[in-house]
Amino acid sequence: MPDDIYDGFEDVVGVLTEQIEAHFEMGMDQLKAAVAVAPTAHPDATDVVKWHGLLVGSQTALDRAENDLLGALQSQPSEVDDPTMGLAHRVNAAVTARDGRAMVVRWLLDPAAPGKQGLAAERLARLSRGTRKGPAVQTSPPQRPAVAPAPAPVLRAGRGAL
Repeated sequence: MPDDIYDGFEDVVGVLTEQIEAHFEMGMDQLKAAVAVAPTAHPDATDVVKWHGLLVGSQTALDRAENDLLGALQSQPSEVDDPTMGLAHRVNAAVTARDGRAMVVRWLLDPAAPGKQGLAAERLARLSRGTRKGPAVQTSPPQRPAVAPAPAPVLRAGRGAL
């Protein structure tokens, strides 16, 4: 397959990196450095840097998987064998991981994204701040009887048994 087909897909990381830089008005390296110095100062930036790193890692894994698959396909006869199909599945899994992480980065950058306004946003903010005082469900140790139950009688086979 020609390389220009993949350029549009591989550019996902580049496009999102540009959007992050525009959103925070600084380069990615500067943003990473700022988050490293003060990770709790701007939780949104910390989340974006984390997910961008995961996105870059998944793109690298995808690139490797695609290269392995292309190498296998070039050396294949007309029929694809099981190991090559395994490589194709690896590419599909890598695309899914990359795309999922890209969606998270897009969601983090979009202030009007579903779940960022209203009751859902309040709950999310409360959970991320750790304001919950205890477990959501009341928990207590199980009530135990004061006296241990008597053991059940044991039936033995032998003389006089039914």
